[in-house]
Amino acid sequence: MKDFSGMYAALLTAFDKDGNINYEATGMLAERNIEKGLTGMYVAGSSGEAMLMSEEERISLLEYVARIAGGKVTLIAHVGSSSTDSAVRMAKKAADLGYDAVSAVAPYYYSFSGEAIRGYYTDIMNATSLPMLIYNFPASGGFDGMLSLVSEMIDDPRLMGVKHTSVNLFELERFKHLKRPLTVFNGFDEMLIGGLSMGADGGIGSTYNFMQDEILAVYRAFKEGDLKKAMEAQTKVNRIIEAMLPYGVFAMEKAILTEMGIPMGGCRKPFLPLSPEGQACAVRIAEELISLPKKM
Repeated sequence: MKDFSGMYAALLTAFDKDGNINYEATGMLAERNIEKGLTGMYVAGSSGEAMLMSEEERISLLEYVARIAGGKVTLIAHVGSSSTDSAVRMAKKAADLGYDAVSAVAPYYYSFSGEAIRGYYTDIMNATSLPMLIYNFPASGGFDGMLSLVSEMIDDPRLMGVKHTSVNLFELERFKHLKRPLTVFNGFDEMLIGGLSMGADGGIGSTYNFMQDEILAVYRAFKEGDLKKAMEAQTKVNRIIEAMLPYGVFAMEKAILTEMGIPMGGCRKPFLPLSPEGQACAVRIAEELISLPKKM
């Protein structure tokens, strides 16, 4: 199986003033991520507001990103849904489009049993030959038994790994010590160095879309064994994240990127518009990042 380790942007989706997908701006962002040297992109996930899109929109987004980025970087298609049939249709389309892997959050809203969730993942994997990256995000739907579930599925060679978006770094470390090796990604950007220290093979995050240099500095310094330098870079990242948090992370990320020249628009409702205070903060962050040296 392909080596999937590395750093992936959880690709944001740009919208126009009417709330429709702005493909041109989304393409600009994808191209920036490629140029900055990220390993790949995680497309149509939480950061891309996929759960606020129709299935048709999600497929059209997968199609567009594949057209402009396919073959240039590793592409992972998020197909998670509360409906198995919908997830299967999107997984098949991702395979047709040449994606390198599929990923899926556990089905949400209803309190599905572990057996039902295992069946959901098995049905998705049966639909294509693509490797599966399970998206462990207990806060998104209340399912907090992924370690046990993955342990039960470990003999299935189609299971590639886990995207671990949780503060439970003990569980992240345990994913790395199951019956066979899995690729595990850290999911919370502010904890990247912690996730790497506990065995993560890389990270998938939304701030990677505008802090590529800073995020890659954390990863590269850690891989080189320079923990002091890695922590210094993580501190820079966290200072910016801390400034963003009061105003809404996705709205802030889009405003920062807009200030940096990529017109991302706002977030879809029920996300709230960015406040004037948030907009002013986004301008300050963008100005700081633009003024920083390109190499860290």
